[in-house]
Amino acid sequence: MELMRYTKDDLAKLLPYPARDANKYTRGRLVAVVGSAAYPGAACLSARAAERMGAGYVEVVTDEAAFMPLHMASSSLVVRSWNKFKAATWPATREGHPVAYLVGSGFDSADETSEQRARQVLKRARAAVVVDGGGLDALVSEKVARILAQREQDHFATIITPHMGEAARLAKPLGIPTDDPAQLALDLSQAYHVVTLLKGPASYISDGARVVIMDEGTPALAKAGTGDVLAGMVSALAAQGLDALDACVLGATLHACAGRAAASVLGEIGVIASDVIGAFGPAIDELDNGDHPNNQAL
Repeated sequence: MELMRYTKDDLAKLLPYPARDANKYTRGRLVAVVGSAAYPGAACLSARAAERMGAGYVEVVTDEAAFMPLHMASSSLVVRSWNKFKAATWPATREGHPVAYLVGSGFDSADETSEQRARQVLKRARAAVVVDGGGLDALVSEKVARILAQREQDHFATIITPHMGEAARLAKPLGIPTDDPAQLALDLSQAYHVVTLLKGPASYISDGARVVIMDEGTPALAKAGTGDVLAGMVSALAAQGLDALDACVLGATLHACAGRAAASVLGEIGVIASDVIGAFGPAIDELDNGDHPNNQAL
């Protein structure tokens, strides 16, 4: 298998700088169905990362027990209860007003409704969907397999962001070998009709035809919550209209750059997930050297 790499120039061209006449809806709307009473922090991290990664409007649908932490994390988030979030109000992507969904970050495995929520998002969302964390468990059912195949036919991207343990659980029912992570990413993408971002010390991203390697990370990212940050980044990029594979590669690369930038200040031992969000600016500058026209003085 021949692995692809994106060059620095490739990635710089993908950076979603807003147009001069942009508004919050043209910059992309993200609906994040994330968090739980047990794990409100995951909702906070993924939603804050999505805002910092450029999504113009971030709406969090979650357990009411997570409301206060979310409001404290960012006053610009729109926060709603899952029980009051009706399918008829779910935004769909349209020309000039891109939309994406994130589901699963911070789901509680003990909550029997988690898989139902992930399934409903995948079935009803007329937009790209990123599935992370506890939402991945829903993918192994035959009902969701049909939904994923239909989403592919309808040209709505589905992105999954498993670590190796989660990828192994997805592979097991289908008898997919797990010894080669690049091949595993490719096989999962083909089997589940998704784009796979298999995250780890080196990340492998596949759309079922190609496999891209991103190996610029740092062990500073081996901390709880950094996966939620990555999910928020990728979903925000998808919400701004990036192609699914591009969103995954750019998100993973910026995540790695931000981890290194945070470690350069705090050291590899001390970096935590929120520090990674705080280092998005230096990470973006590392890719484009501040050369984008929107960064120049008028």
